Amino acid sequence: MKIESIDVFQVELPYSGGVYRLARGREYASFDSTVVRVTCDDGTSGWGESVPFGSTYIAAHGRGVRAGIDEMAPHLLGLDPRTVDRTHEHMDGLLVGHGHAKCAVDVACWDVFGKSVGMPVCDLLGGSTGEPLGLISSIYAGSPDDMRARVAEHRQLGYIAHSVKVGDDPARDAERVASCLADRQPGEYFLVDANGSMTVETALRFLRLLPTDLDVVLEAPCSTVRETLSLRRRSDVPIVWDELATDDASVVSMIAADGADGLGLKISKSGGLTPARRQRDMAIAAGYTMSVQDTVGSDIAFAAVVHLAQTVPTRLLRCMLDVRGMVNLSTVRNPVPVVDGGVTAPREPGLGIDVDTTVLGDPVASYS
Repeated sequence: MKIESIDVFQVELPYSGGVYRLARGREYASFDSTVVRVTCDDGTSGWGESVPFGSTYIAAHGRGVRAGIDEMAPHLLGLDPRTVDRTHEHMDGLLVGHGHAKCAVDVACWDVFGKSVGMPVCDLLGGSTGEPLGLISSIYAGSPDDMRARVAEHRQLGYIAHSVKVGDDPARDAERVASCLADRQPGEYFLVDANGSMTVETALRFLRLLPTDLDVVLEAPCSTVRETLSLRRRSDVPIVWDELATDDASVVSMIAADGADGLGLKISKSGGLTPARRQRDMAIAAGYTMSVQDTVGSDIAFAAVVHLAQTVPTRLLRCMLDVRGMVNLSTVRNPVPVVDGGVTAPREPGLGIDVDTTVLGDPVASYS
């Protein structure tokens, strides 16, 4: 089995809530999605998707994804996509970094691999736990009352975890978090996510302003490793890395420095399922808890999230992000269902999705 052609599609994904707001004035009304179809000489096709969170989240942006694929794609023709480690290694030899560009191709190769052997991707990644996967909401920064209401809306939908965005004034952030947890239910999990926007000073001020009985985890408080380690030495609040954990080396460094208590594992940020699988195993070996997510995306990106999350030991998986809930466009004919607030990976071969090509339109680039 050899790669015969690679098609690239560009899709604009409108944010379902109008405008998504992060700290430091970052706002997003839509997200630039790149979808890849890898087709093999026997007619088998696989799908992958990569959607950076704008251009101000980490070092990635939509046009850069497609430029990176253009750099690599002609040199991937003729490779066996089922040899996922060798294929990813080949991409690393063609392009340094740019994990977002490699992600869509890598996920498509896993989809082909699963279809070729009649197995779901989660089984190829190590095997399904068989347990329903709890969902985490994404509560963008707003007024305390508004954020509390949005948490309640997601709670009614069955969400067991909530990612609360903060990162400007410490006192206002403390009010937001206290409001979001005002109606906390038994077993709920709250991530307070600053997306790297705090200094050590503002983070300490924020933590000291929180009521002492609030059960939260602080995700991505600071933008540098030095600041994060400094904060960790001064605080007893659990800290989770996200933006700072972008590749294998950074995860190794995080573990070696005892720099965190958990990991926000995002597939496109990691460079695809192949490196994300390695980073999952590093985190398991270190005893870290994990949330499995992606930056954003449609049903195609979500399918990859579900399959990876399904392989994380239940005691270490805190939640997963249904990125589909952040956008207004479906890209498949058979969305993965949410049942009683939980999701399980499809048992069909590959990712188990039927991509709706009428939504994608014509390819913006093709290689054969």
